Amino acid sequence: MDVQYNRTIQTLERLRAESTAAGGPDKISRQHAQGKLTARERILLLLDKGSFEEFDVLKTGRGSALGDARTYLGDGVVTGHGNIDGREVFVFSQDFTVIGGSLGEAHSQKICKVMDMAVKVGAPIIGLNDSGGARIQEGVDSLAAYGEIFHRNVRASGVVPQISCIMGPCAGGAVYSPSITDFVFMVQDSSYMFVTGPNVVKTVTHQDITAEELGGAGMHAKKSGVAHFTAPNDILCLREIRRLISYLPSNNRQGAPILNLRDPADRIDPALDYLVPENTSQAYDMNVLIHSILDGAEFMEVHPQFARNIICGFGRMGGQTVGLVANQPAVLAGVLDTEASFKAGRFVRFCDAFNIPLIALVDVPGFMPGPDQEQGGIIRHGAKLLYAFTEATVPRISVIVRKAYGGAYLVMNSKHIHCDVNYAWPTAEIAVMGPKGAVELIHRKEIQTSADPETVLHDKMEQYRRTFANPFLAAQRGYIDDVIFPRDTRHRLIRTLQVLEGKKAARLDKKHGNIPL
Repeated sequence: MDVQYNRTIQTLERLRAESTAAGGPDKISRQHAQGKLTARERILLLLDKGSFEEFDVLKTGRGSALGDARTYLGDGVVTGHGNIDGREVFVFSQDFTVIGGSLGEAHSQKICKVMDMAVKVGAPIIGLNDSGGARIQEGVDSLAAYGEIFHRNVRASGVVPQISCIMGPCAGGAVYSPSITDFVFMVQDSSYMFVTGPNVVKTVTHQDITAEELGGAGMHAKKSGVAHFTAPNDILCLREIRRLISYLPSNNRQGAPILNLRDPADRIDPALDYLVPENTSQAYDMNVLIHSILDGAEFMEVHPQFARNIICGFGRMGGQTVGLVANQPAVLAGVLDTEASFKAGRFVRFCDAFNIPLIALVDVPGFMPGPDQEQGGIIRHGAKLLYAFTEATVPRISVIVRKAYGGAYLVMNSKHIHCDVNYAWPTAEIAVMGPKGAVELIHRKEIQTSADPETVLHDKMEQYRRTFANPFLAAQRGYIDDVIFPRDTRHRLIRTLQVLEGKKAARLDKKHGNIPL
Protein backbone atom coordinates (compact mmCIF):
# COMPACT_ATOMS: atom_id res chain seq x y z
CA MET A 1 0.00 0.00 0.00
CA ASP A 2 2.79 2.40 0.96
CA VAL A 3 4.73 1.61 -2.24
CA GLN A 4 1.66 2.22 -4.40
CA TYR A 5 0.90 5.43 -2.52
CA ASN A 6 4.47 6.67 -2.97
CA ARG A 7 4.31 5.93 -6.68
CA THR A 8 1.11 7.96 -6.98
CA ILE A 9 2.68 10.89 -5.17
CA GLN A 10 5.76 10.66 -7.36
CA THR A 11 3.59 10.58 -10.49
CA LEU A 12 1.77 13.72 -9.37
CA GLU A 13 5.06 15.46 -8.60
CA ARG A 14 6.45 14.49 -12.00
CA LEU A 15 3.38 15.66 -13.88
CA ARG A 16 3.22 18.99 -12.04
CA ALA A 17 6.93 19.54 -12.65
CA GLU A 18 6.42 18.79 -16.33
CA SER A 19 3.55 21.28 -16.53
CA THR A 20 5.56 23.95 -14.70
CA ALA A 21 8.55 23.42 -17.01
CA ALA A 22 6.36 24.64 -19.89
CA GLY A 23 8.34 24.76 -23.15
CA GLY A 24 11.61 23.84 -21.46
CA PRO A 25 14.72 25.77 -20.37
CA ASP A 26 15.80 26.72 -23.91
CA LYS A 27 12.52 28.40 -24.78
CA ILE A 28 12.33 30.04 -21.36
CA SER A 29 15.85 31.44 -21.87
CA ARG A 30 14.77 32.74 -25.27
CA GLN A 31 11.79 34.45 -23.63
CA HIS A 32 14.07 36.12 -21.07
CA ALA A 33 16.53 37.16 -23.78
CA GLN A 34 13.73 39.12 -25.43
CA GLY A 35 13.14 41.03 -22.19
CA LYS A 36 9.94 39.11 -21.47
CA LEU A 37 8.88 37.22 -18.36
CA THR A 38 7.36 33.75 -18.46
CA ALA A 39 3.65 33.18 -17.93
CA ARG A 40 4.12 32.06 -14.34
CA GLU A 41 6.58 34.80 -13.48
CA ARG A 42 4.04 37.37 -14.64
CA ILE A 43 1.30 35.94 -12.44
CA LEU A 44 3.55 35.81 -9.38
CA LEU A 45 4.52 39.48 -9.87
CA LEU A 46 0.93 40.56 -10.50
CA LEU A 47 -0.63 38.91 -7.45
CA ASP A 48 0.02 39.25 -3.73
CA LYS A 49 2.82 36.97 -2.59
CA GLY A 50 1.67 33.40 -1.94
CA SER A 51 -1.94 34.04 -2.99
CA PHE A 52 -2.04 32.29 -6.39
CA GLU A 53 -4.16 29.13 -6.61
CA GLU A 54 -3.86 27.37 -9.98
CA PHE A 55 -6.54 25.44 -11.88
CA ASP A 56 -6.15 22.74 -14.55
CA VAL A 57 -2.42 22.23 -14.12
CA LEU A 58 -2.68 18.84 -15.84
CA LYS A 59 -5.25 19.63 -18.51
CA THR A 60 -4.25 18.65 -22.04
CA GLY A 61 -5.76 18.92 -25.50
CA ARG A 62 -6.83 16.15 -27.86
CA GLY A 63 -3.90 16.68 -30.21
CA SER A 64 -3.74 17.92 -33.75
CA ALA A 65 -6.34 17.28 -36.41
CA LEU A 66 -3.40 16.84 -38.79
CA GLY A 67 -2.21 13.60 -37.25
CA ASP A 68 0.14 15.14 -34.65
CA ALA A 69 -0.68 13.33 -31.40
CA ARG A 70 1.57 15.47 -29.16
CA THR A 71 -0.10 17.07 -26.16
CA TYR A 72 1.22 19.46 -23.53
CA LEU A 73 0.31 19.58 -19.86
CA GLY A 74 -1.42 22.90 -19.20
CA ASP A 75 -1.88 23.40 -22.95
CA GLY A 76 0.01 26.70 -23.07
CA VAL A 77 -1.91 28.77 -20.54
CA VAL A 78 -1.71 29.18 -16.75
CA THR A 79 -5.06 29.89 -15.06
CA GLY A 80 -6.31 30.42 -11.52
CA HIS A 81 -7.09 33.06 -8.94
CA GLY A 82 -5.32 35.11 -6.29
CA ASN A 83 -5.31 38.46 -4.54
CA ILE A 84 -4.35 42.03 -5.39
CA ASP A 85 -4.10 44.10 -2.21
CA GLY A 86 -6.13 41.38 -0.51
CA ARG A 87 -8.97 41.45 -3.08
CA GLU A 88 -9.83 38.39 -5.15
CA VAL A 89 -9.11 38.40 -8.90
CA PHE A 90 -9.10 35.70 -11.57
CA VAL A 91 -6.24 35.51 -14.03
CA PHE A 92 -5.01 33.64 -17.08
CA SER A 93 -1.53 33.96 -18.54
CA GLN A 94 -0.69 32.59 -21.97
CA ASP A 95 2.65 30.81 -22.31
CA PHE A 96 4.48 31.64 -25.51
CA THR A 97 7.02 28.87 -24.83
CA VAL A 98 4.31 26.24 -25.48
CA ILE A 99 3.26 26.16 -29.14
CA GLY A 100 3.71 29.93 -29.34
CA GLY A 101 0.90 30.48 -26.84
CA SER A 102 -1.54 29.50 -29.59
CA LEU A 103 -5.13 28.89 -28.59
CA GLY A 104 -6.68 25.46 -28.96
CA GLU A 105 -9.68 23.72 -27.48
CA ALA A 106 -8.23 22.83 -24.06
CA HIS A 107 -6.46 26.19 -23.82
CA SER A 108 -9.80 27.95 -24.34
CA GLN A 109 -11.63 25.69 -21.88
CA LYS A 110 -9.19 26.69 -19.15
CA ILE A 111 -9.73 30.39 -19.84
CA CYS A 112 -13.50 29.97 -20.01
CA LYS A 113 -13.52 28.20 -16.64
CA VAL A 114 -11.90 31.12 -14.80
CA MET A 115 -14.09 33.61 -16.65
CA ASP A 116 -17.22 31.74 -15.57
CA MET A 117 -16.01 31.57 -11.98
CA ALA A 118 -15.13 35.28 -11.96
CA VAL A 119 -18.68 36.18 -12.96
CA LYS A 120 -20.15 33.76 -10.39
CA VAL A 121 -18.21 35.18 -7.46
CA GLY A 122 -18.03 38.77 -8.71
CA ALA A 123 -14.30 39.31 -9.18
CA PRO A 124 -12.24 41.04 -11.91
CA ILE A 125 -10.77 39.06 -14.82
CA ILE A 126 -7.19 39.80 -15.87
CA GLY A 127 -5.81 38.27 -19.07
CA LEU A 128 -2.06 38.28 -19.75
CA ASN A 129 -1.95 37.73 -23.50
CA ASP A 130 1.09 36.39 -25.33
CA SER A 131 -0.28 34.36 -28.20
CA GLY A 132 0.32 33.75 -31.87
CA GLY A 133 -3.41 33.33 -32.41
CA ALA A 134 -5.50 30.28 -33.27
CA ARG A 135 -3.76 26.91 -33.19
CA ILE A 136 -3.87 26.04 -36.88
CA GLN A 137 -3.19 22.35 -36.19
CA GLU A 138 -6.56 22.00 -34.44
CA GLY A 139 -8.57 23.40 -37.34
CA VAL A 140 -12.12 24.51 -36.68
CA ASP A 141 -11.85 23.48 -33.02
CA SER A 142 -9.57 26.46 -32.41
CA LEU A 143 -12.07 28.83 -34.05
CA ALA A 144 -14.87 27.42 -31.92
CA ALA A 145 -12.62 27.90 -28.89
CA TYR A 146 -12.21 31.61 -29.64
CA GLY A 147 -15.96 32.00 -30.04
CA GLU A 148 -16.54 30.63 -26.54
CA ILE A 149 -14.19 33.25 -25.08
CA PHE A 150 -15.79 36.10 -27.06
CA HIS A 151 -19.21 34.99 -25.82
CA ARG A 152 -18.03 35.17 -22.21
CA ASN A 153 -16.33 38.54 -22.73
CA VAL A 154 -19.66 40.01 -23.81
CA ARG A 155 -21.64 38.34 -21.01
CA ALA A 156 -19.16 39.57 -18.39
CA SER A 157 -19.11 43.12 -19.78
CA GLY A 158 -20.54 45.50 -17.19
CA VAL A 159 -20.69 42.72 -14.59
CA VAL A 160 -17.02 42.44 -13.57
CA PRO A 161 -14.06 44.55 -14.72
CA GLN A 162 -12.11 42.88 -17.55
CA ILE A 163 -8.49 43.87 -18.09
CA SER A 164 -6.24 42.67 -20.91
CA CYS A 165 -2.49 42.97 -20.96
CA ILE A 166 -0.72 42.41 -24.29
CA MET A 167 2.75 41.11 -23.47
CA GLY A 168 3.81 39.63 -26.78
CA PRO A 169 2.72 39.29 -30.42
CA CYS A 170 -1.06 38.83 -30.64
CA ALA A 171 -2.60 38.34 -34.06
CA GLY A 172 -5.87 37.30 -35.64
CA GLY A 173 -8.46 36.04 -33.17
CA ALA A 174 -6.09 36.79 -30.29
CA VAL A 175 -6.81 40.53 -30.58
CA TYR A 176 -10.61 40.44 -30.55
CA SER A 177 -11.04 39.27 -26.97
CA PRO A 178 -8.83 42.07 -25.59
CA SER A 179 -10.68 44.64 -27.69
CA ILE A 180 -13.97 43.67 -26.01
CA THR A 181 -12.53 44.05 -22.51
CA ASP A 182 -12.63 47.28 -20.52
CA PHE A 183 -8.94 48.22 -20.53
CA VAL A 184 -5.96 47.17 -22.64
CA PHE A 185 -2.34 47.45 -21.51
CA MET A 186 0.57 47.03 -23.91
CA VAL A 187 4.32 46.63 -23.36
CA GLN A 188 6.52 48.82 -25.54
CA ASP A 189 8.81 47.13 -28.08
CA SER A 190 7.66 43.60 -27.23
CA SER A 191 3.89 43.51 -27.74
CA TYR A 192 1.92 43.80 -30.97
CA MET A 193 -1.73 43.60 -31.97
CA PHE A 194 -2.93 43.17 -35.53
CA VAL A 195 -5.65 41.29 -37.35
CA THR A 196 -3.19 40.38 -40.12
CA GLY A 197 0.58 40.55 -39.72
CA PRO A 198 3.18 42.37 -41.83
CA ASN A 199 3.77 39.38 -44.13
CA VAL A 200 0.09 39.10 -45.04
CA VAL A 201 -0.13 42.87 -45.55
CA LYS A 202 2.82 42.71 -47.93
CA THR A 203 1.27 39.82 -49.87
CA VAL A 204 -2.11 41.52 -50.23
CA THR A 205 -1.19 45.20 -50.57
CA HIS A 206 2.51 44.96 -51.58
CA GLN A 207 3.28 47.35 -48.73
CA ASP A 208 6.40 46.92 -46.59
CA ILE A 209 5.61 47.70 -42.95
CA THR A 210 7.17 46.67 -39.67
CA ALA A 211 5.30 44.97 -36.85
CA GLU A 212 5.84 48.08 -34.71
CA GLU A 213 4.34 50.39 -37.34
CA LEU A 214 1.43 48.04 -38.00
CA GLY A 215 0.44 47.14 -34.46
CA GLY A 216 2.98 48.26 -31.87
CA ALA A 217 2.18 49.77 -28.49
CA GLY A 218 3.00 53.30 -29.66
CA MET A 219 0.69 53.11 -32.66
CA HIS A 220 -2.24 51.70 -30.67
CA ALA A 221 -1.74 54.20 -27.83
CA LYS A 222 -1.52 57.30 -30.05
CA LYS A 223 -3.43 56.57 -33.26
CA SER A 224 -5.93 53.70 -33.07
CA GLY A 225 -6.88 54.13 -29.42
CA VAL A 226 -6.92 50.35 -28.89
CA ALA A 227 -4.36 50.55 -26.04
CA HIS A 228 -5.42 52.49 -22.94
CA PHE A 229 -2.06 52.20 -21.19
CA THR A 230 1.53 51.40 -22.18
CA ALA A 231 4.59 50.50 -20.10
CA PRO A 232 8.27 50.08 -20.97
CA ASN A 233 8.54 46.50 -19.64
CA ASP A 234 6.60 43.59 -18.15
CA ILE A 235 7.32 44.50 -14.54
CA LEU A 236 6.08 48.09 -14.75
CA CYS A 237 3.07 46.98 -16.77
CA LEU A 238 1.99 44.51 -14.07
CA ARG A 239 2.49 47.19 -11.43
CA GLU A 240 0.16 49.52 -13.34
CA ILE A 241 -2.50 46.80 -13.50
CA ARG A 242 -2.37 46.53 -9.71
CA ARG A 243 -2.73 50.30 -9.52
CA LEU A 244 -5.78 50.31 -11.80
CA ILE A 245 -7.45 47.54 -9.77
CA SER A 246 -7.11 49.73 -6.64
CA TYR A 247 -9.54 52.25 -8.19
CA LEU A 248 -12.16 49.74 -9.33
CA PRO A 249 -14.93 47.81 -7.60
CA SER A 250 -14.84 44.03 -7.87
CA ASN A 251 -18.20 43.92 -9.65
CA ASN A 252 -21.23 45.99 -10.63
CA ARG A 253 -22.99 45.39 -7.30
CA GLN A 254 -20.26 46.95 -5.19
CA GLY A 255 -18.62 50.31 -4.79
CA ALA A 256 -14.92 50.94 -5.32
CA PRO A 257 -12.73 50.49 -2.23
CA ILE A 258 -12.29 53.54 0.00
CA LEU A 259 -8.69 54.63 0.49
CA ASN A 260 -7.96 57.40 2.97
CA LEU A 261 -4.92 59.37 1.82
CA ARG A 262 -5.28 61.80 4.75
CA ASP A 263 -5.88 64.76 2.44
CA PRO A 264 -8.28 67.20 4.18
CA ALA A 265 -11.63 67.49 2.43
CA ASP A 266 -11.79 71.21 3.20
CA ARG A 267 -8.35 71.95 1.75
CA ILE A 268 -8.40 75.05 -0.45
CA ASP A 269 -6.00 76.05 -3.21
CA PRO A 270 -5.78 79.85 -3.68
CA ALA A 271 -3.65 79.34 -6.82
CA LEU A 272 -6.76 78.11 -8.66
CA ASP A 273 -8.18 81.65 -8.49
CA TYR A 274 -5.47 82.59 -11.01
CA LEU A 275 -5.48 79.47 -13.19
CA VAL A 276 -7.65 80.81 -16.02
CA PRO A 277 -5.87 83.57 -18.01
CA GLU A 278 -7.57 86.95 -18.45
CA ASN A 279 -7.15 86.55 -22.21
CA THR A 280 -9.90 84.09 -23.12
CA SER A 281 -7.90 82.87 -26.12
CA GLN A 282 -4.91 81.90 -24.00
CA ALA A 283 -4.39 78.24 -23.13
CA TYR A 284 -3.69 76.69 -19.73
CA ASP A 285 -3.18 73.12 -18.52
CA MET A 286 -6.32 71.47 -17.10
CA ASN A 287 -4.07 68.96 -15.31
CA VAL A 288 -3.27 71.69 -12.77
CA LEU A 289 -6.91 71.76 -11.68
CA ILE A 290 -7.23 67.97 -11.75
CA HIS A 291 -4.23 67.34 -9.53
CA SER A 292 -5.26 70.15 -7.20
CA ILE A 293 -8.69 68.75 -6.36
CA LEU A 294 -7.80 65.04 -6.09
CA ASP A 295 -6.64 63.30 -2.93
CA GLY A 296 -2.85 63.35 -2.77
CA ALA A 297 -2.74 64.76 -6.32
CA GLU A 298 -2.95 61.14 -7.53
CA PHE A 299 -4.50 60.67 -10.96
CA MET A 300 -4.46 57.64 -13.24
CA GLU A 301 -5.13 58.91 -16.74
CA VAL A 302 -6.76 56.59 -19.27
CA HIS A 303 -5.67 56.95 -22.91
CA PRO A 304 -3.09 59.64 -22.02
CA GLN A 305 -1.60 59.69 -25.55
CA PHE A 306 -4.83 59.42 -27.54
CA ALA A 307 -7.24 62.32 -28.24
CA ARG A 308 -5.28 64.55 -25.89
CA ASN A 309 -7.81 67.37 -26.23
CA ILE A 310 -9.89 65.55 -23.63
CA ILE A 311 -8.66 64.01 -20.37
CA CYS A 312 -10.21 60.91 -18.81
CA GLY A 313 -9.06 59.04 -15.76
CA PHE A 314 -9.48 57.90 -12.17
CA GLY A 315 -8.71 59.69 -8.92
CA ARG A 316 -10.03 59.89 -5.39
CA MET A 317 -11.94 62.58 -3.56
CA GLY A 318 -12.50 62.08 0.14
CA GLY A 319 -11.18 58.53 -0.32
CA GLN A 320 -13.83 57.67 -2.93
CA THR A 321 -12.97 56.74 -6.52
CA VAL A 322 -14.25 59.21 -9.10
CA GLY A 323 -14.07 59.27 -12.89
CA LEU A 324 -12.97 62.59 -14.37
CA VAL A 325 -13.72 63.85 -17.87
CA ALA A 326 -12.08 67.19 -18.63
CA ASN A 327 -11.52 69.29 -21.72
CA GLN A 328 -7.85 70.18 -22.23
CA PRO A 329 -7.47 73.82 -23.44
CA ALA A 330 -3.74 73.23 -24.01
CA VAL A 331 -4.51 70.84 -26.91
CA LEU A 332 -6.67 72.00 -29.83
CA ALA A 333 -8.24 74.53 -27.44
CA GLY A 334 -10.16 71.65 -25.83
CA VAL A 335 -12.59 71.16 -28.73
CA LEU A 336 -14.57 67.96 -29.08
CA ASP A 337 -13.69 65.92 -32.18
CA THR A 338 -14.48 62.37 -33.27
CA GLU A 339 -11.68 60.72 -31.27
CA ALA A 340 -12.26 62.74 -28.11
CA SER A 341 -15.98 62.00 -28.24
CA PHE A 342 -15.76 58.23 -28.39
CA LYS A 343 -12.80 58.13 -25.98
CA ALA A 344 -14.81 59.99 -23.35
CA GLY A 345 -18.06 58.23 -24.21
CA ARG A 346 -16.65 54.78 -23.54
CA PHE A 347 -15.02 55.94 -20.30
CA VAL A 348 -18.32 57.41 -19.08
CA ARG A 349 -20.14 54.15 -19.82
CA PHE A 350 -17.53 52.15 -17.89
CA CYS A 351 -17.88 54.40 -14.85
CA ASP A 352 -21.66 54.17 -14.99
CA ALA A 353 -21.55 50.36 -15.25
CA PHE A 354 -19.39 50.10 -12.13
CA ASN A 355 -20.92 52.71 -9.82
CA ILE A 356 -18.12 55.27 -10.14
CA PRO A 357 -19.32 58.91 -9.81
CA LEU A 358 -18.54 61.19 -12.73
CA ILE A 359 -17.11 64.70 -12.59
CA ALA A 360 -16.83 66.85 -15.73
CA LEU A 361 -14.46 69.82 -15.84
CA VAL A 362 -15.67 71.92 -18.74
CA ASP A 363 -13.79 74.32 -20.98
CA VAL A 364 -15.08 73.55 -24.46
CA PRO A 365 -15.34 76.07 -27.33
CA GLY A 366 -17.43 73.67 -29.43
CA PHE A 367 -17.07 70.77 -31.83
CA MET A 368 -14.16 70.68 -34.25
CA PRO A 369 -15.27 72.22 -37.59
CA GLY A 370 -14.19 71.10 -41.04
CA PRO A 371 -14.93 68.60 -43.82
CA ASP A 372 -12.63 65.92 -42.36
CA GLN A 373 -14.58 65.86 -39.11
CA GLU A 374 -17.96 65.92 -40.85
CA GLN A 375 -16.97 63.13 -43.22
CA GLY A 376 -15.48 61.21 -40.31
CA GLY A 377 -18.81 61.20 -38.52
CA ILE A 378 -18.46 63.91 -35.88
CA ILE A 379 -22.27 63.97 -35.59
CA ARG A 380 -22.43 60.26 -34.79
CA HIS A 381 -19.34 60.24 -32.56
CA GLY A 382 -20.40 63.35 -30.68
CA ALA A 383 -23.77 61.71 -30.09
CA LYS A 384 -21.98 58.81 -28.37
CA LEU A 385 -20.73 61.11 -25.63
CA LEU A 386 -24.12 62.79 -25.36
CA TYR A 387 -25.80 59.38 -25.08
CA ALA A 388 -23.30 58.14 -22.50
CA PHE A 389 -23.69 61.09 -20.15
CA THR A 390 -27.47 61.19 -20.53
CA GLU A 391 -27.83 57.46 -19.87
CA ALA A 392 -25.54 57.45 -16.81
CA THR A 393 -27.32 57.04 -13.46
CA VAL A 394 -24.31 57.39 -11.16
CA PRO A 395 -23.81 60.72 -9.36
CA ARG A 396 -22.90 63.33 -12.00
CA ILE A 397 -21.31 66.69 -11.25
CA SER A 398 -19.90 69.32 -13.59
CA VAL A 399 -17.75 72.40 -13.09
CA ILE A 400 -17.70 74.96 -15.91
CA VAL A 401 -14.23 76.48 -15.72
CA ARG A 402 -14.27 78.76 -18.75
CA LYS A 403 -15.85 78.22 -22.17
CA ALA A 404 -19.08 76.27 -22.56
CA TYR A 405 -20.41 76.98 -26.01
CA GLY A 406 -23.25 75.57 -28.06
CA GLY A 407 -23.96 71.89 -28.45
CA ALA A 408 -20.63 70.97 -26.85
CA TYR A 409 -21.80 72.68 -23.64
CA LEU A 410 -24.90 70.52 -23.64
CA VAL A 411 -22.93 67.32 -24.33
CA MET A 412 -20.41 67.92 -21.52
CA ASN A 413 -22.71 66.83 -18.69
CA SER A 414 -24.92 69.91 -18.57
CA LYS A 415 -27.96 70.48 -16.36
CA HIS A 416 -30.14 70.11 -19.44
CA ILE A 417 -29.24 66.43 -19.80
CA HIS A 418 -30.00 66.02 -16.10
CA CYS A 419 -26.60 66.28 -14.49
CA ASP A 420 -27.20 66.26 -10.72
CA VAL A 421 -25.21 69.33 -9.68
CA ASN A 422 -23.59 71.97 -11.91
CA TYR A 423 -21.09 74.50 -10.63
CA ALA A 424 -19.38 77.31 -12.50
CA TRP A 425 -16.35 79.44 -11.84
CA PRO A 426 -16.73 83.24 -12.19
CA THR A 427 -14.63 82.90 -15.36
CA ALA A 428 -17.26 80.70 -17.04
CA GLU A 429 -18.67 81.73 -20.41
CA ILE A 430 -21.96 80.00 -21.21
CA ALA A 431 -23.41 80.89 -24.58
CA VAL A 432 -24.56 79.57 -27.94
CA MET A 433 -21.20 80.55 -29.45
CA GLY A 434 -18.14 82.67 -28.78
CA PRO A 435 -18.45 86.48 -28.69
CA LYS A 436 -16.67 87.16 -31.99
CA GLY A 437 -18.62 84.62 -34.02
CA ALA A 438 -21.92 85.63 -32.44
CA VAL A 439 -21.41 89.35 -33.04
CA GLU A 440 -20.27 88.85 -36.65
CA LEU A 441 -23.44 86.85 -37.24
CA ILE A 442 -25.95 89.02 -35.38
CA HIS A 443 -24.55 92.44 -36.35
CA ARG A 444 -23.14 91.65 -39.78
CA LYS A 445 -24.86 94.48 -41.64
CA GLU A 446 -24.07 97.06 -39.00
CA ILE A 447 -20.38 96.10 -39.02
CA GLN A 448 -20.15 96.04 -42.82
CA THR A 449 -21.77 99.47 -43.25
CA SER A 450 -19.91 101.15 -40.40
CA ALA A 451 -17.14 103.69 -41.05
CA ASP A 452 -15.16 102.06 -38.22
CA PRO A 453 -16.01 98.31 -38.31
CA GLU A 454 -13.26 97.37 -35.83
CA THR A 455 -14.67 99.66 -33.14
CA VAL A 456 -18.22 98.45 -33.73
CA LEU A 457 -17.05 94.83 -33.55
CA HIS A 458 -15.15 95.47 -30.32
CA ASP A 459 -18.06 97.31 -28.67
CA LYS A 460 -20.59 94.66 -29.65
CA MET A 461 -18.30 91.88 -28.41
CA GLU A 462 -17.95 93.59 -25.01
CA GLN A 463 -21.71 93.98 -24.84
CA TYR A 464 -22.17 90.29 -25.71
CA ARG A 465 -19.65 89.26 -23.05
CA ARG A 466 -21.42 91.27 -20.36
CA THR A 467 -24.79 89.82 -21.33
CA PHE A 468 -24.03 86.19 -22.19
CA ALA A 469 -20.36 85.23 -21.75
CA ASN A 470 -20.56 84.79 -17.99
CA PRO A 471 -22.17 82.32 -15.58
CA PHE A 472 -24.61 84.73 -13.94
CA LEU A 473 -27.47 84.64 -16.45
CA ALA A 474 -27.39 80.82 -16.40
CA ALA A 475 -27.36 80.92 -12.59
CA GLN A 476 -30.38 83.22 -12.60
CA ARG A 477 -32.21 80.71 -14.79
CA GLY A 478 -31.28 77.85 -12.43
CA TYR A 479 -29.13 76.13 -15.03
CA ILE A 480 -26.12 76.56 -12.73
CA ASP A 481 -26.58 75.50 -9.10
CA ASP A 482 -23.89 77.82 -7.80
CA VAL A 483 -21.07 80.06 -8.96
CA ILE A 484 -18.15 79.08 -6.74
CA PHE A 485 -14.73 80.44 -5.90
CA PRO A 486 -12.12 78.35 -7.75
CA ARG A 487 -10.14 77.86 -4.54
CA ASP A 488 -13.12 76.02 -2.97
CA THR A 489 -13.63 73.55 -5.82
CA ARG A 490 -12.29 70.47 -3.99
CA HIS A 491 -14.36 71.06 -0.86
CA ARG A 492 -17.58 71.72 -2.80
CA LEU A 493 -17.13 68.59 -4.93
CA ILE A 494 -16.44 66.29 -1.99
CA ARG A 495 -19.43 67.64 -0.08
CA THR A 496 -21.65 67.16 -3.12
CA LEU A 497 -20.41 63.59 -3.61
CA GLN A 498 -21.40 62.87 -0.02
CA VAL A 499 -24.89 64.24 -0.63
CA LEU A 500 -25.30 62.21 -3.82
CA GLU A 501 -24.05 58.97 -2.27
CA GLY A 502 -27.58 57.63 -1.82
CA LYS A 503 -28.79 58.63 -5.30
CA LYS A 504 -31.27 56.24 -6.90
CA ALA A 505 -32.32 56.66 -10.53
CA ALA A 506 -35.12 54.67 -12.11
CA ARG A 507 -34.72 53.33 -15.64
CA LEU A 508 -37.48 52.78 -18.15
CA ASP A 509 -38.41 49.16 -18.78
CA LYS A 510 -36.48 48.18 -21.91
CA LYS A 511 -33.95 45.61 -23.05
CA HIS A 512 -31.31 48.21 -23.92
CA GLY A 513 -31.01 51.44 -25.84
CA ASN A 514 -29.55 51.78 -29.32
CA ILE A 515 -26.40 53.87 -28.87
CA PRO A 516 -25.09 55.41 -32.14
CA LEU A 517 -22.08 53.08 -32.35
